[in-house]
Amino acid sequence: MAADDRLTRSEDELARRLRDAHRRVRALPVPSEERKRLARRLLAICDVAKRDLDHAAARLNLFLLNLDVLVSDTSSAGNIAEGD
Repeated sequence: MAADDRLTRSEDELARRLRDAHRRVRALPVPSEERKRLARRLLAICDVAKRDLDHAAARLNLFLLNLDVLVSDTSSAGNIAEGD
């Protein structure tokens, strides 16, 4: 990676949060179709991040809130790992 390709602090933070969100989705004990739907939403947020960091961050915040609700509604929510 070239020196001028480094991420800014806000880009790095968003990238970290997106990576963590992907890990959480992979760990969810939900049917594969639901997991695929959630992964597609995350990919859409990643695509938005290429053009508008603030909008992507707002969408990610909403996604994570919805994910928290989904996890709390899952019968085995206490057994879900937060990541790898």
